[in-house]
Amino acid sequence: MALVIRDAIAADEASWRGLWSQYLTFYKVELAEDVTAHTWARILDPSSRVAMRVAEVDGVLAGFAIHHFHDSTWVKTPDCYLEDLFLDAAFRGRGIGRALIDDLIAMTKAKGWSRLYWHTDRGNETARKLYDTYAVEDGHVRYRLKLG
Repeated sequence: MALVIRDAIAADEASWRGLWSQYLTFYKVELAEDVTAHTWARILDPSSRVAMRVAEVDGVLAGFAIHHFHDSTWVKTPDCYLEDLFLDAAFRGRGIGRALIDDLIAMTKAKGWSRLYWHTDRGNETARKLYDTYAVEDGHVRYRLKLG
């Protein structure tokens, strides 16, 4: 297995959209096409804080890690938020999710940022098995108001 972790490029769009559709289905979410198109545009825009690393296995896009950085009132340097991590089911169990997280850890350290963090559903036991090898769940409960 030849695994490459790299930044997304314009040629990845069709493959990413296929993975994105699977990801949304997993979370039982429907997004308007213009939201997906806007997300893709931000991923490719070098001035956007939204970025994506992809895992490519033998030339096939196997998964992605969409992340962005933001300032914090708790530390002096930015935090990196891993917003979306997804692997095609055919590629799970091969260490690719770990490779994507490890890549973000290395990137966060290289940029001098303070922390990397993410959320997942409590019931996402498969992902939590991986996540629990990095850190103990911190007990925070998220509240989200939909305003638009």
